[in-house]
Amino acid sequence: MATALLPKLDLTTFPGSAGGLSLTSIAHIGQAFLVADRSTYADLLAWVLTHVTTLTISIDVSALTSAAEIRTLLDAGVTRAFATLEQLAELRSGPGRVDDTRLVLVLDMTHSKEKIIDTIAETPLGVYAKDVQDLEFVTGWLKEYGKDNRPPVFVSFGYEPGMEDVRSIAELVATPIIDAGLLTVDLKSSGGGLSVAEVICAAAATDRADGLLTTLVVDERGVGLGLVYSSQASVSESLRTGRGVYQSRKRGLWYKGETSGAVQELVKIDLDCDGDCLRFVVRQKGSGFCHLETATCYGDYKGLSKLQKTLISRKETAVEGSYTTRLFSDEKLLRAKIMEEAQELCEAKTKEDVAFEAADLFYFALTRCIAAGVTLEDVERSLDAKSLKVTRRKGDAKGLWAEKEGTVTSTPAPPPPAPSPATEPGPAEDGPILMKRFDATKSTPEELDDVIRRPAQKTHDIMGIVTPIIDDVRARGDTALLHYAARFDLATTLTSAVIKAPFPPELMALSPETTAAIDLSFENIRKFHAAQADKEDLVIETMPGVKCSRFTRPIERVGLYIPGGTAVLPSTALMLGVPAMVAGCSQIVLASPPRPDGSITPEIVYVAHKVGASAIVLAGGAQAVAALAYGTQSVPKVDKILGPGNQFVTAAKMYVSNDTRAAVSIDMPAGPSEVLVIADATANPAFVASDLLSQAEHGVDSQVILIAVDLNEDQLSAIESELHNQALTLPRCAIVRGSISHSVTLQTDTLDHALTLSNTYAPEHLILQIANPSSVLPKIMNAGSVFVGAWTPESVGDYSAGVNHSLPTYGYARQYSGVNLATYVKHVTASELTEEGLRNVGGAVMELARVEELEAHRRAVEVRLKWADERV
Repeated sequence: MATALLPKLDLTTFPGSAGGLSLTSIAHIGQAFLVADRSTYADLLAWVLTHVTTLTISIDVSALTSAAEIRTLLDAGVTRAFATLEQLAELRSGPGRVDDTRLVLVLDMTHSKEKIIDTIAETPLGVYAKDVQDLEFVTGWLKEYGKDNRPPVFVSFGYEPGMEDVRSIAELVATPIIDAGLLTVDLKSSGGGLSVAEVICAAAATDRADGLLTTLVVDERGVGLGLVYSSQASVSESLRTGRGVYQSRKRGLWYKGETSGAVQELVKIDLDCDGDCLRFVVRQKGSGFCHLETATCYGDYKGLSKLQKTLISRKETAVEGSYTTRLFSDEKLLRAKIMEEAQELCEAKTKEDVAFEAADLFYFALTRCIAAGVTLEDVERSLDAKSLKVTRRKGDAKGLWAEKEGTVTSTPAPPPPAPSPATEPGPAEDGPILMKRFDATKSTPEELDDVIRRPAQKTHDIMGIVTPIIDDVRARGDTALLHYAARFDLATTLTSAVIKAPFPPELMALSPETTAAIDLSFENIRKFHAAQADKEDLVIETMPGVKCSRFTRPIERVGLYIPGGTAVLPSTALMLGVPAMVAGCSQIVLASPPRPDGSITPEIVYVAHKVGASAIVLAGGAQAVAALAYGTQSVPKVDKILGPGNQFVTAAKMYVSNDTRAAVSIDMPAGPSEVLVIADATANPAFVASDLLSQAEHGVDSQVILIAVDLNEDQLSAIESELHNQALTLPRCAIVRGSISHSVTLQTDTLDHALTLSNTYAPEHLILQIANPSSVLPKIMNAGSVFVGAWTPESVGDYSAGVNHSLPTYGYARQYSGVNLATYVKHVTASELTEEGLRNVGGAVMELARVEELEAHRRAVEVRLKWADERV
């Protein structure tokens, strides 16, 4: 199959409001091209996993440094990786070798023309001419290359190309890569842009005098429906309307089904291997494609397609109580039939018997699919996605079935490490790492708000990703958890989603130094949170005979989410687990993503042991949140979920907290990490810079703010110089650059103004590097946690001082506290009245109940007072 066009997407801006292609239009082309880098790897991987069944995805991976990360993208469903010579050498060798058809060599266009041509001649792979400036040189060697029997060639432009530039590439059977924002499927409405239809037709060939293009129409399974013709006008109209539109040789544009009702939804358009036949993939509606009211021009469907059509019809028309109705409605009956037919297939001996029993199994398996709203097309898309994996699962049967059949399992080779998007950034770019300055004394409130606005939280239809995962975990429980552990965490050998206490000592084997550090931090956190406990119950008599009390009770079951995978975050386990232990929560459950070998970091297991956790759930993301909220076969349901996480974890927490079926609460909304430092002339520039960088390295969406109180140019420059020099020595320098790019230094002339600015911003972390810092604490209204003085870096709060590091971000410090002992308890109130007390307060109660027209409320008092009066 030839590729006519690769639309290039930038996930930070797509889909944009300024024009270009929508996701629907991208799907109609069937192709997407993206660029991977360290700062956006996690978002990129999530996007691939979401769209792998609807798009052929190509990614330029030349900026990545880890072959394991590239293989992870390929496992996730990326069809082609555009890589450097050095990357290709590793990808084409050893375990997990990638097939050459999925690799494209990124040419170094800075080399001499002779070297580029030599490189092309020496490689059996497809080649990518990236950001081309000299188009004449490229078209020259494309002509020399010829069109036949050569690997695919891809070309992107180092400038905004015109249609003639694109056509010159497409006509030479090379694939242009064009920014989606420059493309359009509707020239009239868009007012300009490069026509997708024109690009596709430029890549197509025809020998017809009228220029029409032979077009094969197929359904989503690839079954041929009929043969038609297309023109550039019909292709353009089809892309614009999302329907099957073709070119009649006699009547012009032919809108399929416009009169008969047998319309077609366009799925995608592509070309055959020689580029001389278009293929329209469609969803056919109505009686079928043919004018004879058959599914195809070659007769009705056969085989599985016919069976699917029959089952869908039977589901819709089955008589109540019939066998068909029972199959669709009785899960146990259908399960029994599937297991029965599977056993009979396994026991079949002859070719005829195997075919016969397999047909029966297909029937009931497809019935199961139709009952669940799953089509053959869905199944085949899943098969296609699985076929793209380069890292294979262990080939053994699972648990019960392996034991039943007596199969012997072998020790699997360790899988490659899971991606760690935020820990291994690429080399730093050139240029100073510098926060922009803003004079806060001369700004309007609107200007100031614009400057300190936090980076926008990207949604990219997050709920559309999260909700199906939550629903799946609710429906399938542990089976779904194991599925997502294999899919997202590469833990393909995991057989149980939970580790139950007591935890085996070998799972928490640590060095003496690490154990001592955890123990010290544990004790400090315990002391600080124990001191927050109510010393005694509150009891007060509000009037004679009316006693009101309040007492504290722990939340019984808490779920603590610990971000992880390849990361090691014992500090978060401590910050969440120790207060739960101090509060007296009867069941503490931790959840953290497993590593690829199915294990979890021993530091987290050790903390779980120390806080008395009953279980550790080996799951991350939305699936972990769902398991904690609803419970599974092995994961206990909890009453409250706490802990930080990425945008998917946050969205899942918000979702379950609003679902009455879950009956679960959460700690607080979450956002990217942030710090605000107030510094005056007494501050040490090296200290200030180190505090800013300690949060900037969390992620490119983190924000750091410096409020400089009456600092002169030399003092400001000293801080900026320190920040730049220290940043260059950090392993996460590339991430720091991204964070600093939307961070700011606010210049002000008084400490009072600085505190006003800070309270307006409401930072997660507030650091006071000023003279006599303790004196300003009474003026701080909004902050998650405050770090007082030059000798109190934010890092001590993250780990060992005793305060909690689970704090409100994104301005929520105006309404929320950070995690503390009160987070894990609830206050229950009680009222106790004597007869005297009811007489004292009863008149007011009855009057207010009368005003609110709640007669039963009023009578509850009246009946008691009347009884008391009669007794006397």
